[in-house]
Amino acid sequence: MSRPEAHEPLVVLYGREGCHLCEDALAVIERVARRVTFSLEQRDIDGDDRLLLRYLERIPVVTIDGRERFELFVDEDALEQALRKPKRGRGRQ
Repeated sequence: MSRPEAHEPLVVLYGREGCHLCEDALAVIERVARRVTFSLEQRDIDGDDRLLLRYLERIPVVTIDGRERFELFVDEDALEQALRKPKRGRGRQ
């Protein structure tokens, strides 16, 4: 019998080209990725009117498994801690 694969968190970075805060957030995420396994998607809000209206004044916005965790700035220690928590504990922070 094979073991089910462990849940790999999905981190999504919402931002736009030329956003220095978005570049800073990506640098933090990439540093954490050297220590913790997760999937990363980057979404450019300029390509989707719905995302543009939702996030324009708040970027960068970072979600983990669909839950908004950071906006404007990403705290490296808090991101790593959130990614290391078991799946069922993620929603309680």
